[in-house]
Amino acid sequence: MASQEIIFAGFGGQGILSMGKFLAYAGMDSNLNVSWLPSYGPEMRGGTANCSVIITDEEIGSPVLTRADTVVVMNRPSLEKFIDFIEPNGLLIIDSDQITDIPDRSDITIYKIPAKTIAEEIGSATIANMVLLGALVKKTGIVSMETLLSSLKTHGKEKFYLSNKMALERGAEYIK
Repeated sequence: MASQEIIFAGFGGQGILSMGKFLAYAGMDSNLNVSWLPSYGPEMRGGTANCSVIITDEEIGSPVLTRADTVVVMNRPSLEKFIDFIEPNGLLIIDSDQITDIPDRSDITIYKIPAKTIAEEIGSATIANMVLLGALVKKTGIVSMETLLSSLKTHGKEKFYLSNKMALERGAEYIK
């Protein structure tokens, strides 16, 4: 079993912490060791927010990440802050509707996903985070989509379940 150290980052209000939280729940529901560490500025909405998630079958020494296997970003300031955290051969997933110019790193895999556009097609721009989370789960296989959906149903709001499920599935389809 591979472990994953992941950073999710963007503006407050984009669902950054929720992305990490639902992935952490899915990791726990898969009987893995999990750490979820949120971080946000005092301004909440509009300020920057990020969280780190570690999912592994080994013991977790510290929840603080200085390097990451995967970084998921939803705004330019977060990309600039975390691009250098990504390990060589790591993964960067971005919302290409929010970030147009991507720094050149030939040693990582980059997925540019128009998450906001996909979310709006489903019916709500606020589920762009779930599009990116679906892509992450499909690409890394760190938890199964079935477990993620089950965790979302258990820990999320029922009225958002179907739209979140569609967003996760559309994000997964984006990964070749």
